[in-house]
Amino acid sequence: MTDHNISGKRRNLLKGLAGAHALPFIGALGALQARQAHAADGVTALVESPYGPIAPTNDMTTGLPLLQLPPGFTYKSYGWRGDLMGNGQPCPGGHDGMGVIAAGSRGNRVEVVLVRNHEIGFVAPESVIDAPAVYDRGTNSGLVNKPGGGTTNLAFRDGKWVGMTPSLGGTQGNCAGGVTPWGTWLTCEEVSSDAASSAGNMHGYVFEVRADPSSTSARPIVGMGRFGHEAAAVDPATSIVYMTEDSSGKSGFYRYVPRVTPGAPGTLAQGGTLQMARVKGMSNANLATVSVDQQYELEWVTIANPDQARGTATGLNGQVITNAAGPFVQGWAQGAARMNRGEGMWYYQGRIYVMDTSGGSASRGTVWELDLARQRITCIYSSPGALVGNMGDNLTVSPGGGLLLCEDGGAETGDRFGIGQRLMGLTDAGDAYIFAKNNVNLTAEQVAAAGKVASAAGDNRTREFCGACFDPTGRFLFVNIQTPGITFAITGPWAKGPLHSRGNGA
Repeated sequence: MTDHNISGKRRNLLKGLAGAHALPFIGALGALQARQAHAADGVTALVESPYGPIAPTNDMTTGLPLLQLPPGFTYKSYGWRGDLMGNGQPCPGGHDGMGVIAAGSRGNRVEVVLVRNHEIGFVAPESVIDAPAVYDRGTNSGLVNKPGGGTTNLAFRDGKWVGMTPSLGGTQGNCAGGVTPWGTWLTCEEVSSDAASSAGNMHGYVFEVRADPSSTSARPIVGMGRFGHEAAAVDPATSIVYMTEDSSGKSGFYRYVPRVTPGAPGTLAQGGTLQMARVKGMSNANLATVSVDQQYELEWVTIANPDQARGTATGLNGQVITNAAGPFVQGWAQGAARMNRGEGMWYYQGRIYVMDTSGGSASRGTVWELDLARQRITCIYSSPGALVGNMGDNLTVSPGGGLLLCEDGGAETGDRFGIGQRLMGLTDAGDAYIFAKNNVNLTAEQVAAAGKVASAAGDNRTREFCGACFDPTGRFLFVNIQTPGITFAITGPWAKGPLHSRGNGA
């Protein structure tokens, strides 16, 4: 997508930076086109990118070739680990899930606020995120280290850096999460649900982060369950929150039905009902090994105690699964289904897209499409091997309906563009193409000249992409590379392929 003026219709949807009510139109610009599998064996094929072949492209901020991108695309890097935040503290690393939670227009300029997760465990006390809200100040099992995860808020204007501010600290393993229709971010702890600090604080919860860091609460939403949370996606029609669990071979698919609707900042913490998905007519279905176009109708069983400790799960089919999260134990006993490793999620136009990072016959990833009105889930992507798709993790949908996956399976070296983890797009026909590659391979001299911390040097091309999300106009794609910890704003001729912005031709 090339730079363009915002249409009057689109501009009317942008309600201002503080209001954060621009988010629902991410899911209101048209449904994704139906995707039919080309491959006769029910798996996805690798095809040439409609955007053209990728090549090393220099960062407009540092001049370094950090990404491989198609012709015509440019980018800037921001918020590196070690860069100073607004409070003077160095930016933490472990950049992960991310989403736009506020958007506004000033003249022809678009301003956005993103929340970025930091997937960090225990760190030295001086490295704990110094945010207005800190959940846990205890140490790990009597040692000196403290929970170092949390979130930072990033502000951009027309893709240009404004600044970053810490918004939540004292959490662990903040991996993915999801935006809400009311302009907040749900940050999810992907840790063992029985991981307590010396202060007695348990982990494995969801927290809600606001655009104004001073308004963020460090209160966990216990009713949403205590387990290895990965991602969340909200149905704006009902305020129901759908959630994935990343726990190999024992990953439930959940939803939280809030007591208070319509939703607003803080309403999820006022209570609700946690449920786990069950395939209608099947007990303890295994959704891990599937092929494209397979579909199932879902029903939901209630989890009586969302805060239950880990234990042994015994299914209605007699299958025993040990060391499972408490909510999974309860759902499995009622015949609920499981994925292999539930990961990224995104809401778009009445549907939610769900990544099982090691699903499918090759254990290299599947994508499910959940039709919310029908409660029917359909497999729309299944990788037959690492070349086609190498364990997608976070995913996003562009304003025009294009699906983009962040890989996390190690660098695939079989394609012609060399080593590097990838951003993989899906065509309207359901096949995969290479949109971008991680090209972060820096010398100590390059790092020093760019003014970055010395530890950013080295070959980081095998490190994962994460946190992909578009600004509401579709002009900029924001994405992270987790290590050494960099955030990018990418722009270019999106109209050449499925990642276009519907409605303005850009």
